[in-house]
Amino acid sequence: MVSKQSRFDAINSISWLAALREQLESMKSSRRRRLRSLAPAGLAAFAPSLAERPHTLLDLASNDYLGLSRHPQVILAAQAAAASEGVGAGASRLVTGTRPVHSALESALASWLGRERALLFPSGFQANLAAVAALADRHSLVLADRLIHNSLLTGIRACGADLRRFRHNDLADLARRLEAARRRRSDQRLVVLSESLFSMEGTSPDVAALAELCHRHDAALVLDEAHALGILGPEGRGLGHGLDSIALISGTFGKAFGSGGAFLAGDATVMEWLLQTSGAFRYTTALGPPLAAAALAALEQIQATNPGPALLQRARRWRDALEAAGWPRPPGDGPILPLLIGADAEALALQERLEAAGLLTVAIRPPTVPEGTARLRLVLRQDLPSGTLQRLLDALGAGPCS
Repeated sequence: MVSKQSRFDAINSISWLAALREQLESMKSSRRRRLRSLAPAGLAAFAPSLAERPHTLLDLASNDYLGLSRHPQVILAAQAAAASEGVGAGASRLVTGTRPVHSALESALASWLGRERALLFPSGFQANLAAVAALADRHSLVLADRLIHNSLLTGIRACGADLRRFRHNDLADLARRLEAARRRRSDQRLVVLSESLFSMEGTSPDVAALAELCHRHDAALVLDEAHALGILGPEGRGLGHGLDSIALISGTFGKAFGSGGAFLAGDATVMEWLLQTSGAFRYTTALGPPLAAAALAALEQIQATNPGPALLQRARRWRDALEAAGWPRPPGDGPILPLLIGADAEALALQERLEAAGLLTVAIRPPTVPEGTARLRLVLRQDLPSGTLQRLLDALGAGPCS
């Protein structure tokens, strides 16, 4: 009989496992990620005793920009779907997983965005994998903004396409690369990847000029609108709204929609190609009916109230106030306000200082952002109470530029 210690010794002697352990031990403590369990404040009442109730923090970190995850109508829609259709779909969309709520949501999204068709996915990461794989293969050249989301980069690696990266939101650099690509191989398929609101930068490209540039060079443009939808563009329809030359729009329900899951939207040909060929769509259990129903209810709320302009106006006030307090003005116009700090340790220290003041923020460090650009990612939400900005300013103190 082999002892427990002997089994552990045998496992520890495995070379590949030892290599992983060595790499983990060499990782800087300021780069290590740790999971934290954060319960909504309303659930604190269910803790057995006062001593076990968590310290209450005001959330300045999540992407629930419009507060719709707690909206009564959104919650009721999810509850009704769970009661009538179950929590999970039970199969892929092409087997028995398609429900009426999936079709209703896809139709509503396509109409709202002015696209011919939409398809749902269980996650934004999965939707972006599918988008890249649908348009690029090992013979293609992909030109991607240097700061695109990891899901898009993973899609490029998975399909084997050649990758060239252009400077962040620099359309002149992209134009030079497109022209050079066409000179090298006039018939090569070109795919361009960008985002309408970059989640760690808070910045946006000139989407109309980007779409025109791609059209001029016969390049398929995939635009990730995950953080823009519901807020930016006409009636919150995103910065790509009305630009028919965009090949695919990628969007998620885990941000402004307050639900979960994602979608791709485009013209009939591209979407039918996705349906027929996409493994990321075919070989996965369909989005849970409660999440789809919640997303549909959230879309109805966004259409009825058009909350984007008010949130953007509030974001301008926050930027003005942070700049006046001596902090570098957060770039962009949307609800993502990154405070550039620089060093990892300093960003973590500022995160802890704000948390001590009852404000939940997260220090974003490499490799999520480039070296030397660690930052606090502040997120403005529609449902933040009045006085939040002053609490933040008091906790931050005078900035380095003051």
